[in-house]
Amino acid sequence: MVAEPLDVDRLLADPAIRIVVCCGAGGVGKTTTAAALGLRAAEVHGRRTVVLTIDPARRLAQSMGLSELDNTPRQVKGIDGENGGELHAMMLDMKRTFDEVVQQHTTPQRATEIFANPFYQAMSSTFAGTQEYMAMEKLGQLRSTDEWDLIVVDTPPSRSALDFLDAPARLSRFLDGRMLRLLLAPARSGKSMFSLVTASFGLFSRAVQKILGAQLLTDLSGFVAALDSMFGGFRQRADETYRILQDPQTAFLLVAAPEKDAVREAAYFAERLVAERMPLAGLVLNRMHRSEIPGLSAERSEAAAEALTGDQQMTADALRIHAALMRQVEREVRVAATLTEAFPTVPATSVTAQPADVHDVDGLRTIGTLLV
Repeated sequence: MVAEPLDVDRLLADPAIRIVVCCGAGGVGKTTTAAALGLRAAEVHGRRTVVLTIDPARRLAQSMGLSELDNTPRQVKGIDGENGGELHAMMLDMKRTFDEVVQQHTTPQRATEIFANPFYQAMSSTFAGTQEYMAMEKLGQLRSTDEWDLIVVDTPPSRSALDFLDAPARLSRFLDGRMLRLLLAPARSGKSMFSLVTASFGLFSRAVQKILGAQLLTDLSGFVAALDSMFGGFRQRADETYRILQDPQTAFLLVAAPEKDAVREAAYFAERLVAERMPLAGLVLNRMHRSEIPGLSAERSEAAAEALTGDQQMTADALRIHAALMRQVEREVRVAATLTEAFPTVPATSVTAQPADVHDVDGLRTIGTLLV
């Protein structure tokens, strides 16, 4: 059974689709695909679109002619607005997003205390998982404003993108964890953390202080106490965003290149999406090579090249180049088939490899045309 063609235009034009999530391994053209989808949604289908990239690489800004991207959507110039559409782009700034969440859900005085806490400063900038959770927060913010007809999300490479899906569950486990409840207990009871912990745990408390340091525990306790009133809101918003990702208003597009590692990553991610009941709308097989004369096989081309002699050397070289291309095409078709055959009910489309990297809006238009 062969997957049916993916109708990208129907997907982008559907007003019921409010979020498109592009995911896949690194280096397969996922960012370019996301930008091309956003551009086509704006120009062809007249939708007010924002592209949110979580990938720290700056390819999206460059391809859209923007000097930089930050946590605020920036309108992309040079877009054909005849159909009433607009295109905006932004890149997740996880610390700024965390700061915004704190400011929105606590008092100015408490926010100042939180921002000054060394543990918060470290967590909001470098802790593993913070980026993925803040991506969920930012997606939830964009969706809640109802300002956008379509939000296109460009995720990090696929295993990190799985962290994007796991963020709500990990946050819930953190908030419900035994150590966190221990840290919250002193703040809620009004007692000193160390008096309570020492009384309860004795040698364990001293061992923890020796390993982590008393100041770090003090900072952590203060951080937890300051955020105590916000934890329920964190969990609730994360769960709401997770439900949005499972809703029919969301469409996941899995981008892969015809390479074994990329296809293996794509299959792994597709299985996870199916298991999590996420709406996998289609597969995009990117950077596929093609020949203008597919009827001339590699074998026939090589045989013809061998038969030529003398001043026909240039023709023979051209035939050998064609033979190499046909072998590459055959290899890519076989590799891509391992993915499409594994998910025969998922629509698929392919994009022809381009002679150069996409670096401007015209290039994105070309990719958008190839996608359909």
